[in-house]
Amino acid sequence: MIIRQATTGDAQGIARVHVDVWRTTYRGVITDDVLANLSYERREQQWREAAGRSGEGGRSLFVAEDAGRIVGFASGGPERTGDALYKGELYAIYVLQTSQGQGIGRLLVHQVGKALVSAEISTMLVWVLAANRGARHFYEVLGGRFLKEQPVELPGVTLPEVAYGWDNLPSLISMLTSG
Repeated sequence: MIIRQATTGDAQGIARVHVDVWRTTYRGVITDDVLANLSYERREQQWREAAGRSGEGGRSLFVAEDAGRIVGFASGGPERTGDALYKGELYAIYVLQTSQGQGIGRLLVHQVGKALVSAEISTMLVWVLAANRGARHFYEVLGGRFLKEQPVELPGVTLPEVAYGWDNLPSLISMLTSG
């Protein structure tokens, strides 16, 4: 397993992971029609642009690669809404269902956390759909503290999303490094 900074050439693999994880994770939460209409091509363009901005202003994008195939990714950077305490944000983290439970998510969070600390950001939050119990459990195991809830508009539905936060990124990085 290799965790590395993403390049624009990784956009297709990242897009595939993004769409496939949504289709497995949110089946029954988001309508089948919406999930079926997710586009690899639209996501590929989004992730190509994100990879091109990685390293700017504290933004980062990392991929997890197994046998030359992207099986997960994570991105982060400055918090996007102006939160008073949490200055960094884990924007996205996705690992293919077949690769979950192997510590890949922990490695990806570790890399995003290190990138934020390198940008002199020492706090971080993440937003997740409230219905995503697996991700919520993952953040709780990593010591994320429940912060707040808000509605999010998705195609054809409004769902609650919740935020988890870490007040001390260096401590999270240390915990992930040691175990």
